Formats: sequence, C-alpha cells, structure tokens
Amino acid sequence: MFSSGYMGYMILAGLMSLVGMFVSGRLRNKFAHYSQIPNQHGLSGREVAQKMLTNYGIGDVKIVEAEGMLTDHYNPANKTVALSSDVYNGRSVAAMAVAAHECGHAVQHATAYPMLKLRSGIVPLVKISAQVQQWLLLIALGGFGAGISGSNTIIMITIAAFAITALFSFITLPVEFDASKRALVWMDQTGVATGSGYDGAKDALQWAAMTYVAAALSALVMLLYLITRLRD
Repeated sequence: MFSSGYMGYMILAGLMSLVGMFVSGRLRNKFAHYSQIPNQHGLSGREVAQKMLTNYGIGDVKIVEAEGMLTDHYNPANKTVALSSDVYNGRSVAAMAVAAHECGHAVQHATAYPMLKLRSGIVPLVKISAQVQQWLLLIALGGFGAGISGSNTIIMITIAAFAITALFSFITLPVEFDASKRALVWMDQTGVATGSGYDGAKDALQWAAMTYVAAALSALVMLLYLITRLRD
C-alpha cells in the first residue's frame, strides 16, 4: 500500500497536470485558429524557415518534415529544423510563427547563445534523471515499505534527481522566450508579418511559451514538496 506521502505527491502531480492540460489545450486552440488564417505573403512554413536562415547567413542547417502535430523542434546535434506537416506545408499565420520560432533556435546555435549551450550540455543528465525519478519516488515516499522509505538519504537522492529536472525546465524558459523574440523581430524587420499577421504570430508564440512556464512551475512545486518531506 502506498504511503500518505506518496499519495500526497500523486494528488499534487494530478493538479499540476490539470494546469498543464489547460495550457496545452489553449495552445492547440490557438494553433487551430491561426492555422485557418493565411499569412500575408502566402509563404509555407518551409519557405519561411529557409528565408530566415538565409537572411542570417546560416547555410548548414537542414529543414525537414516531421510526423505528428506540434512536434516542431530544432536539433542542435545534427543542425536540423524539424517542422510538423501542418507547419512545413502550411501557409498560415501559425505555420509562419512556428517555423520562425524554430529557426530562432538555429540562430541561437549559430551565435553561441549561452543558455542554449547550457541546456544542450545537461540533456544527457536530464534523461538519466527522468528514467529513475518514479522508482526513487516509490522508495523515498513509502512505496516499498517503511524500512527504507524513511531514509533521508533516499529522499535526498530523489530531490537531486528532481532538482535536475527543475533546473532544466527553468533553463529552457529563456531559450524559448529568446527564440520567439528573435522570430518576431525578424518577421517585423523583414516585413514577413505585419499588422494583424504579426499580432497573431505573437499571440500564438506567447501561448506556446506558456506551456514551458507551466512545466517549470510544476517541476518547482514537486521539488519543493519533496524538500518538505525531507524535513518531516
């Protein structure tokens, strides 16, 4: 039987998940809305991405089409901007905004943006931490018996694992906000987006950023909860 500590964690995790689901839902609604509005120059997401990379003199980044919805990302390991089909082929405000945002990461990489380098550097550690967190929780909060569940050492190890996740989430925030800022500045300065098109792109990117804010707050709340358990 699970301990009250573990049950408390699960309730808190459930509440934070609801917040995350709300923000993700709003993002999907925004994306769906702006996907119905054509961008002013009729550019596809791939064309927007290529134009932005060319404007910044970046010639070693490949633009590829990815499966799924909202799976867009930039991979600094192989210098690839992956755009979901709706973005890659789409000629909407949403497609334009997302493509420019991902290229914002490519610009960060090309200019050695410190926070992107830091985030990329701790990815291996984050992957290991994520793999062991749930097992550590079961032990630390009483999943496998009182004999070991009360060990402060186990709880401290669990806190360290969650601290890595929280750190990664907060490092991600300036990376994502900066990529959106670069995208919006570029679209404005080049005239790729003006007026309502620019406003729509900004709105969509702001809600995309909110998903990262929700994830960071969730990670922080869970970390603080574990720290209180250590003091019990």
